[in-house]
Amino acid sequence: MEMILFVGAQAAGKSSFYKFRFSDTHVRINLDMLRTRHREKLLVKACLEARQPLVIDNTNATRTERQRYFRLATDHGCKVSGFYFQSIAAECLARNKGRNRGRLGTIPDAAVRNTIARLEHPSMQEGFERLQFVRLSGGEFVIEDWKNEI
Repeated sequence: MEMILFVGAQAAGKSSFYKFRFSDTHVRINLDMLRTRHREKLLVKACLEARQPLVIDNTNATRTERQRYFRLATDHGCKVSGFYFQSIAAECLARNKGRNRGRLGTIPDAAVRNTIARLEHPSMQEGFERLQFVRLSGGEFVIEDWKNEI
């Protein structure tokens, strides 16, 4: 049983990575779609109780924000893996301008900058079973094992 936490700014490639790597095997949990923490918690708990692998596709910018998921995972005997997405402001802002988010539109630039300013690198000490670093290069995802110096 696996819970995966994505960590990174808006427009860092998290949702595209989900579609590329996990859409056939994991349920996607995202606050943009669910709109409230209450709905999110209900769906996370349902997945954990059903032993359904899931991906938390939010910014999860701080250790404090990530801890809510670790508590739920621990309560259900679930391991947590993490993917940290390279979040370079200029690149995220450029991708944000070019993306189509339907009814949601683009994210305000100030929100992207604010997330990047708050972004705390994850660490194994938080409780991750495995951590990986993801960056976009030439339109492709490059995945590397996490190193503390990243």
